[in-house]
Amino acid sequence: MARCFKANGSLVQVLEGDITQLDVDAIVNPANSRMIMGGGVAGAIKRRGGREIEEEAMRHAPVPIGSAISTGAGRLKAKYVIHAPTMEMPAMRIPLDNVYKATRAALEEAERLGIKSLAIPAMGAGVGGISPRDSFKAMLETITSYRGSLPSRIVLVAWGREAYEAGVEAALSLGLEGAEC
Repeated sequence: MARCFKANGSLVQVLEGDITQLDVDAIVNPANSRMIMGGGVAGAIKRRGGREIEEEAMRHAPVPIGSAISTGAGRLKAKYVIHAPTMEMPAMRIPLDNVYKATRAALEEAERLGIKSLAIPAMGAGVGGISPRDSFKAMLETITSYRGSLPSRIVLVAWGREAYEAGVEAALSLGLEGAEC
């Protein structure tokens, strides 16, 4: 299930699915500053892509909130994993401001790498305690206000129907124009 919108010159696709299965240039891991890939999206990336992703990321730790680093993607279809911390330690509750900072850092790293297609999960949702709607809205606000060069395709990945509906609602609440997927 997917719905597409135009935002700041990019095609933004809200998609219900598994980020580790997507054929994109890079996927975003809403990491912790220590780069420990235990649970949630990080754990799924490590299980599917391989432990070498975590090992490479940990060589850069600690990575502060508001910064991002990239690693190879192991056995994933993507070429890169962009690790953008939303929290300092694993399994912390976070303020919504961390979603804005992590999203901006991920977009900056994608621009540095010349990424054309990027998948981002609901940053801070889950253990971070942010609702999927608030997460997607913050991510979309960051995308629409970004002044650098964005990937031509950005996939906002929702885990489950409820999160997908929250992502679509967030896009509609911001008045984003619909587009062909």
